[in-house]
Amino acid sequence: MAQRQALRLAMLGGGEGAFIGAVHRMAAGVDGDWRLVAGAFSSDAARNTRSGESLGLDPARVYATFDELLAAERALPEDKRVEAVAIVTPNHLHAPMSIAALDAGFHVMCEKPMSLNLEEAKAIAAAVERSGRHYALAFTYSGYPLVEEARARVERGDFGTIRLVQVEYSQGWLARAIDRDGNKQAEWRTDPARAGLGGCLGDIGTHAFQLAEHVSGLKVESLCAELTTHVPGRRLDDDVSVLLRFAGGARGVLKASQVAAGDENGLRLRVHGELGGLDWAQMEPNTLTLRWLDKPVEVLRTGGPALSEGAAARTRTPAGHPEGYIEAFANIYRGFAGAIRGAAPAMWYPGVEDGVRTMAFVEAVVGNAQSDVKWSALG
Repeated sequence: MAQRQALRLAMLGGGEGAFIGAVHRMAAGVDGDWRLVAGAFSSDAARNTRSGESLGLDPARVYATFDELLAAERALPEDKRVEAVAIVTPNHLHAPMSIAALDAGFHVMCEKPMSLNLEEAKAIAAAVERSGRHYALAFTYSGYPLVEEARARVERGDFGTIRLVQVEYSQGWLARAIDRDGNKQAEWRTDPARAGLGGCLGDIGTHAFQLAEHVSGLKVESLCAELTTHVPGRRLDDDVSVLLRFAGGARGVLKASQVAAGDENGLRLRVHGELGGLDWAQMEPNTLTLRWLDKPVEVLRTGGPALSEGAAARTRTPAGHPEGYIEAFANIYRGFAGAIRGAAPAMWYPGVEDGVRTMAFVEAVVGNAQSDVKWSALG
């Protein structure tokens, strides 16, 4: 049998000192599906060069600009050029880079949120359609094994008709005005020109929303929202509260905050039906708790017995060997690679539908919060 070759990947952004670029590289490398061969890592020429050197790349494939990368890689023979690009830039570059890369014939893995607004998201979706290329979004938390277990148990009806969906994402890193004190990660995330319509809403509220719909299998039909900016002088929201009405009658609450001083990365999802419910938290991701009306509490563990095929396929180590954020992210990259290779069936990964849906959510929340209307539709 011929040895499977790693897919060739280029990275846009994510150079020296960038947190998320390093995370993408680690995740892409976990299963041997991907090999980073090119990049345009920074608009700062010296930083870009140093980034390529530190990653051991051929200097000829460390490009000064995104446009240069696309042109040079397209000119290479098909068996040498990159097959996909990973976009790990601030949000304002997601749409132009995604569309250009797709139209040039490359598959795209993009950081979330998908774009600055819904119009851009729809333009990306159109580019995916006309190019025939694959597009993935880094909604990392949906890659955890026990998130897949939770989704599968809801889907097969273990809890009966779903009534309640509660999702919370609580951070404290923006509790002070570090966006005005030279913190580059904070600076662009609170700049409307680079972050988009929402601050906390776009950065982590989209994660919470995507996870809630993905696991519950339900679509939000309408919402009632409040956006708050607690830190004086900040230009975008840093705290989000949303009431949700789902198709079928379920009700929900989404709470996201980046000013919960002392909190780290408190993403938690609870889903309740007629018969019981589930509870999963990202900071203890190897545990899924099931609670029932008429039988004892069940505690499921990653790698443990009686889990679904989907959860098992996303698990790499035996029970008791904790798996975490990088492995969850690697599952997104593995599903993306499978789709490109034509695997049947390919492992699910978040893509265009998730991206457009989350940008529709952002626009609906912003519109509702700025109006006197109690409930706004989410189509």
